[in-house]
Amino acid sequence: MGYWGYYVVAGSDRPLRELAALAGVREELTLLEERVGGWQVWECPGGGDGEQARDVGSMNALAAETGSPALFAYVMDSSCAVVEAAAPHSGAWTACLGREAMTRYIGGDERSLEDYFLPPADAAERAVAWAAECGRDVAAQPLLDVLRAPAEPSAEELFFRFLDRLGVAAL
Repeated sequence: MGYWGYYVVAGSDRPLRELAALAGVREELTLLEERVGGWQVWECPGGGDGEQARDVGSMNALAAETGSPALFAYVMDSSCAVVEAAAPHSGAWTACLGREAMTRYIGGDERSLEDYFLPPADAAERAVAWAAECGRDVAAQPLLDVLRAPAEPSAEELFFRFLDRLGVAAL
């Protein structure tokens, strides 16, 4: 069985677990990484083995509280991830990583994914705007490549590749 849980990503000069937007999961959050420019990646595990996934809160509230873009990723059994992003000016959007596996989870086909998530090209365009709001100038194609890629070897690694392409660079 693979990993189940959330990654919470935002830039702040305070630890994210101290923010009101994440008060409901404060005790479950663990800092995984600090990245360039005050970006933080926190983990909130849960949701596997029939366990209910935690409600980590609102990415819109987190973006508003930090004054910068925020991103959540819910990883499902290491095979796919729901990515939710928000920024104070460019708004919110939702995409998925590991589309083939996500199709199996929702019990549909590739077209069914578009009932829940932006198509990869649209998600890449929104991701470019999100990154621009972070002060990053990124190209759409590398983001599109990740959005279309299988979750090999895992959705977690694909998510961190996505963060790198967004310009949220590791230290």
